[in-house]
Amino acid sequence: MSIFKHLFNKSEPQCPRCLGKGFVDWDDIRRLNKVLKWVPAPCAYCNGSGKTTKEMLANVPVDMTYLTIDLPESEIEKIKNGDIETLEKGKQKELFLENLIKYVQDHYLNKNMTAEDIAELYLRTESENAQFSIERQNLIQYIRQIIELKKSDLN
Repeated sequence: MSIFKHLFNKSEPQCPRCLGKGFVDWDDIRRLNKVLKWVPAPCAYCNGSGKTTKEMLANVPVDMTYLTIDLPESEIEKIKNGDIETLEKGKQKELFLENLIKYVQDHYLNKNMTAEDIAELYLRTESENAQFSIERQNLIQYIRQIIELKKSDLN
């Protein structure tokens, strides 16, 4: 029986996101250029198994920002199946994060604003029907992370 298990495990490719660990750590996050977009967590690409399928490799980019472990299973399945609407939502989420990071960096570097001031300004100008919204405290915490990373880049 163990021979069959060994043969079948060989046919499943190692997950390129977590490198077979089943967990995405800071090294993976840096390698995939997802700092400020992901945190260490079980790998959503292989669902924590360390192995993935050839179909997954062919259909879903390993660095897809939107594919995280906290998504509902139905949303993950839509991503795996190439659902156009879900993939577009993922692209919009990526753009949202990239623009928010740029917004924070610009206001911090060029206007010398604090995390709290940037959050207040952002929340005042955010559309009420924005596709992605963030609660004030979570926004301030995220802005602080962006600022700390920018400070370390400057040193």
